[in-house]
Amino acid sequence: MPVLKHKSLAAQNHSLSKSEKQFAILDKTEVKHFSDALKETNLFPLKPTGVDVFQINLGKMCNQVCNHCHVDAGPDRKEIMIKETMIQCLDAIDKTNCSTVDLTGGAPEMNPNFRWFVEELSKKGKKIIVRCNLTIIVANKKYNDLPEFFKKHHVEVVSSLPCYTESNTDSQRGDGVFGQSIRALQMLNAVGYGKGEDLTLNLVFNPGGASLPPSQDSLEQDYKKELKKDFDIEFDSLFAITNLPISRFLEFLIASERYEEYMNLLADSYNSVAAENVMCRNTISISWDGFIYDCDFNQILELKVAAKGQHLSDFNNEELENRNIIVSNHCYGCTAGAGSSCGGVTV
Repeated sequence: MPVLKHKSLAAQNHSLSKSEKQFAILDKTEVKHFSDALKETNLFPLKPTGVDVFQINLGKMCNQVCNHCHVDAGPDRKEIMIKETMIQCLDAIDKTNCSTVDLTGGAPEMNPNFRWFVEELSKKGKKIIVRCNLTIIVANKKYNDLPEFFKKHHVEVVSSLPCYTESNTDSQRGDGVFGQSIRALQMLNAVGYGKGEDLTLNLVFNPGGASLPPSQDSLEQDYKKELKKDFDIEFDSLFAITNLPISRFLEFLIASERYEEYMNLLADSYNSVAAENVMCRNTISISWDGFIYDCDFNQILELKVAAKGQHLSDFNNEELENRNIIVSNHCYGCTAGAGSSCGGVTV
């Protein structure tokens, strides 16, 4: 099936923002539109099952610049959630029955109010997840105590490690990242993470190129075997996540002339069971400036929720629980094969 060809995002209409250019590419792609795939499997309009997870982006600043990063994060990004917006998050959480708060970035730990926010969330008795890039723990002395801080507040740590070999990890995340990640994992193990002491440490795999992840279960077994053998590292679970065709990965697909191939792969691998279990059905995503999205991928494309209250200042839980979830062709990434979410496969 043919797909529109695109030389680069920069070649698009200069009056559009980067996110608008990305959405224009995805929405006009000549695969069956994702909404039509949902209609054929009786899932359109896609509806929420509730608001159980708050995923909050604390800012786009990061000490790394990863090739696959859909947030386009890096040291030069200045977008940071301020304390007033964090307070709005806390107020909104009180208006729901959510069980989990998932903190992400960038590197969320670089937000100057990160520890205060975790302490406030801990008082509410919510499950707290921090998506830690690992290298932040060893990059600067002021972050060296993060493993102890995480332990004190019983934070679940989820960390990206694209491979258990140095060459594959560094090629995706930057020179020296693998070695720093190993040291950080050993520091987390030293305080009890991944050791069966009810301190959860999960790792994340995503493919280095334009392919779907292999079997999550078999990959987890390989990771556990190799990391234990080579570095005496233990962890709980491995999440295999599909690269979505947005931001830096979309640029890569276009530059390598694999956009057509990848979009067809995703569309041809559509799985209705995975579609039933997509994370946007029980999750809302909050941007660094307090706007509300169905997921963090829609956040990057600036597709705010289909509700009157699109900002934390107008938070309305009833509206959110009854909204129609906004979908487009990038959503094939979450429904291909065994499915993909921030918690790994969905099937």
